[in-house]
Amino acid sequence: MSSALRGLMVAVEAAGRQRDDARRLLQNARNAQMAAQGQMDQLQAYANETEGRWGMRANVSMAPEVMYHHYQFMDRLGHAIGLQTTVVQDHERRVAQAQQVLLQAELRLSSLQKLTDKRRQEIEQAQARREQKQTDERAALQYIQQRKAH
Repeated sequence: MSSALRGLMVAVEAAGRQRDDARRLLQNARNAQMAAQGQMDQLQAYANETEGRWGMRANVSMAPEVMYHHYQFMDRLGHAIGLQTTVVQDHERRVAQAQQVLLQAELRLSSLQKLTDKRRQEIEQAQARREQKQTDERAALQYIQQRKAH
C-alpha cells in the first residue's frame, strides 16, 4: 500500500469521526429543540386552559381586583410564551446549523472515500500492468530460449 493511499485512509477515518461527531451534535440539538417545543406546548396548553376556565365564568360577576390579577397573570404567561418562542426559534436555528455541518461532513467523507477508491483502483491497475509486463517478458524470454535450443 502506498503512503499516499495510507494518508487518504487516515483522512477518511478522521472524516468519519467528524461526521459521527456532527451526527451526535445534530441529535443533541434536535433533543434540545424538542424539549423547548414541549415546554412551549405546556405553556400554551396552560394558557388555553386558564382562559377556558375564566371564560366559563363570564356570567359570574368578579371583583375588579380579581380580574386585574387574572389579566396580569395572563400577561405574564403571554410574556413567558413569547420568551419561549424565542428559545424554540433559537433551537430551530441550531438544528438547521447542525444539519448543515453534518451535510458538509458527509460530503467530505464521501469525497474522500471516492478518492481513496479511485487511488486504490489506479494502484491495482498499475500492479496488473506490471504483472502483465512481467508475464510478457517471461514469455518472450522463453520463446527466445526455445528458438535458440532448436
